[in-house]
Amino acid sequence: MPVNLKPPLPAQLFPIKGVTLGIAEAEIRKPGRKDLLVIALEAGTHVAGMFTQNRFCAAPVVIAREHLSIPEFAIRALIVNTGNANAGTGQTGIGDARATCAEVARLLGCDTRQVLPFSTGVIMEPLPLGKIIAGLPAAVADLREDNWLAAAEAIMTTDIVPKAVSKQIFFKDTPVTITGIAKGSGMIHPNMATMLSYIATDAALSQPMLLEIARHATENSFNRITVDGDTSTNDAFILMGTGLAGNSPVRDRESAEFAQLRDAITEVAAQLAQAIVRDGEGASKFITIQVEGGGSADECSKTAYAIAHSPLVKTAFFASDPNLGRILAAIGYAGIENLDVNELQLFLDDVLVAENGGRASTYREQDGQRVMKQSEITVRVVLNRGDASATVWTCDLSYDYVKINASYRS
Repeated sequence: MPVNLKPPLPAQLFPIKGVTLGIAEAEIRKPGRKDLLVIALEAGTHVAGMFTQNRFCAAPVVIAREHLSIPEFAIRALIVNTGNANAGTGQTGIGDARATCAEVARLLGCDTRQVLPFSTGVIMEPLPLGKIIAGLPAAVADLREDNWLAAAEAIMTTDIVPKAVSKQIFFKDTPVTITGIAKGSGMIHPNMATMLSYIATDAALSQPMLLEIARHATENSFNRITVDGDTSTNDAFILMGTGLAGNSPVRDRESAEFAQLRDAITEVAAQLAQAIVRDGEGASKFITIQVEGGGSADECSKTAYAIAHSPLVKTAFFASDPNLGRILAAIGYAGIENLDVNELQLFLDDVLVAENGGRASTYREQDGQRVMKQSEITVRVVLNRGDASATVWTCDLSYDYVKINASYRS
């Protein structure tokens, strides 16, 4: 099982006014599994999206970006398929993504440009368009407000546990609800991290405020995780605001309501992002890497990711082997200009491991071993060269990671 990650319960997931979700089994890759999701949105819903920075981005990413850039066509639906990424498929893939949007639009009675497509699965294989088209009527017929858990299951690929989170806040006496789902287990690395995530709120807020919150939430959640250092072709995070909670619309970024909503949505995104790492392919440990005392946030991030991406560090964590010189080596090649290694400190949870350029005089191997055996570990690096900091979440690298990815297409 993933590291301290349990499936959400249906009662823990709150419906969002103006959002319905429907799933189907279209047999896109394998029979007998949920693999098609339609999300329908009430008219007036604002939508913002953040996407992969991979230059070989998938056809649905191209079309979703295109449709979001047309302000006169407000988004009314999302269509997500698993089992096939529709990436590396050229113009045929673009045409298939458009055809999928057209069929969803026909079934829901909206314009093709009001539909956003998403795919996840194997890259460079033709999208089985016929199966998707045949499965869409069942997904549309299944549209319900209380379908969030089934939706989380329908977007899984190598995930073991569905990922879904809800949160409720209050603007004075008005309840505002936030619910989100995500998928991801491997090929996880910013920007963004293979992941898909969809978060909805019934809060009333302007489109610029929604986009600003989406950017903030992404930077502090999905752009802070890594499993294997591979940036996917299909990553997408979509934030939806239906405006049906009954609150006064949030239009001022200096207001208390904006900060409260931004922080709540970011918290939901962070929980989903951490769930992705906990469910990392073959992962047995959840590792938080905190770098503080940096001269800039960028150098703190570089240091954290150098540690998080090192196969030698990750395999040492899997083996519970306190071979912690590997962490010092990663810090050293992170590319921090004029780094004085004699000034930094390295901690493993509460254990001081290194200072003054080498092993701390108080460090004992048994203390490092004790921490390395835990399922949750914090690596803390204090650079002692400024006030900046950064946090990254990652996992270990196990035998199962190789097995899962070696047999992914079989």
